[in-house]
Amino acid sequence: MGTKNNTFQIDSRLQQAARGDSEAWFDLGMVFSTGSAGLDVDLIAAHKWFNLAALNGNLRAQECRAEIADFMSAVEISEAQKQARAWLRETGNRLN
Repeated sequence: MGTKNNTFQIDSRLQQAARGDSEAWFDLGMVFSTGSAGLDVDLIAAHKWFNLAALNGNLRAQECRAEIADFMSAVEISEAQKQARAWLRETGNRLN
C-alpha cells in the first residue's frame, strides 16, 4: 500500500511541476536527493529539480543545489542542467 501511495504522490507532484509549480520542483528535488518516497537517490534528477526551483527564486533550492553539487562531477552537473533545459522546452514552462 505504501508504494502505491508514494507513486501517486510522485505522479501528483510531477503533474504540478509540469504546470509550473515551483514548490513541486523543490519537493521533487528533495525526493530525489534523499531517496524518499521509495525512490533511489538520483543526484542528477535532484539537481535538475533544485535548479529549476532555484532559478525561479527559491532560496532553499539554491542551498540544496549547492550542497548536492559538492557530491557530483562536472559531467553530472552538466547533464542535470541539460535535463532542466529540455524539461522546460518539453513542458513549455518559463522561469519567473
